[in-house]
Amino acid sequence: MAGDVAFFAIASLAPCSNRHVLCVRSGPARGAASHSPKKSTSPAISIFQWVVFYALTFLASAKKPGAIEAPINSKFESNSVKSTCFLVAASLLLLSVVPVIATAAVLPEERVDLLYHRYDGGGVEVDGPSVLVRKNVGDSVSVGLNYYVDNVTSASIDVVVSASEYTEERDEYSINVDYLRQKTTMSVGYTKSDESDYTAETWSMGIAQDMFGDLTTVSMGFAYGDNTVEQNGNPDFKEDTEVRSYRIGLSQIFTKNLIMAFTFETISDEGYLNNPYRSVRYVDGGSAVGYSFQQEVYPRTRTSNAVAVRGNYFLSQYGAVNAGLRYFEDNWGIEAMTYELGYTIPYEEDWILEARFRYHDQDKADFYSDLFPFRDAQNYLARDKELGKFTSTTLGLGGSYEFGRSWSMIDRGSLNLHVDYIYFDYDDFRDLTGSGAVGDEPLYDFDATVTRLFASFWF
Repeated sequence: MAGDVAFFAIASLAPCSNRHVLCVRSGPARGAASHSPKKSTSPAISIFQWVVFYALTFLASAKKPGAIEAPINSKFESNSVKSTCFLVAASLLLLSVVPVIATAAVLPEERVDLLYHRYDGGGVEVDGPSVLVRKNVGDSVSVGLNYYVDNVTSASIDVVVSASEYTEERDEYSINVDYLRQKTTMSVGYTKSDESDYTAETWSMGIAQDMFGDLTTVSMGFAYGDNTVEQNGNPDFKEDTEVRSYRIGLSQIFTKNLIMAFTFETISDEGYLNNPYRSVRYVDGGSAVGYSFQQEVYPRTRTSNAVAVRGNYFLSQYGAVNAGLRYFEDNWGIEAMTYELGYTIPYEEDWILEARFRYHDQDKADFYSDLFPFRDAQNYLARDKELGKFTSTTLGLGGSYEFGRSWSMIDRGSLNLHVDYIYFDYDDFRDLTGSGAVGDEPLYDFDATVTRLFASFWF
């Protein structure tokens, strides 16, 4: 993705084929007075403004708004949980690297980030380290390198019902380059991740332009993903997926205390979009338990749209409040709303304390069902709970401690600890480990804890 979005692939928590979303929290905004950029009369900037104007007009008339709740890949039964851990763990580190609300054109600061993340919930444990190094080359180029690891142990409800516990590791490498010319920032990036049965490559590019006295920033981005899906134990199975993501954003400083951002994104997926390990169940009177299983069948295309608005309001010595709202819809019939609210307050000179709340409400896909009436009941079949109707509620607390301003080796450093509690409640997914008549088993719910511990060093 543009800039450091390649660092963690996508700045939201979303179910892929399983699309949850926990968006990256907005960071502290820099007002126009935080630097003194040179004035520019370059014709290229004027042309860019016209391009942005027509692009905005076209998108407004050609697309329905929606809130992209999907990462660039879709995969196995625990993919949603892994995406949740991966993206939630990344969000706070991303905060300091790629604020959701853009600021005036400056290169990212030179720094090193060391992260440990852990997700524990729903029978799934995911943990691992990540290292990000960012270095400037001259006054106009910034290069970022990232290595990220997920170690997964899964005994989720899907695994318990139809398979056995498994472990695996996912490794991800990424590089991105930012080029700054006057008030324009151009970015390119490449990300590759590997695991035993899934390989994903993503190329991305983006551009951001400051205008109107640096009070307005307009950005556009494009990403292309080429993914290969395999199946452990079946050497003959191999499928491909292509993903194209288009994004346009506008951030505006309204007052010295208020900054807001508006974004629109559309993602098109094409190829093998379901999970080779997951099955649906259907009523079967000949079975001892009253039902049987068959392979899921998904459409081979999907288009998702998103619109979001976020804002930060500075409360002087009382800290800052940030809030966000996003709407999502796709051509599989899913609609979702996500609401976010956060509060940040400084404590003494070196501490920053944070609290956050997020609520996500999603409807189900047209072809989803917990229990189909018979085998091959329709053309497309899904029982992935993340395509069903559910809600999730997140409560989070965090703190940061800054140090090292007098050290000779670094400009400064920070230690950060953040913990989120997430509760998932599914309205149309039954817990088959519970007792009850077929189709009347207990509804499934679970809670999870996400922990992020990281250190940052600026040079």
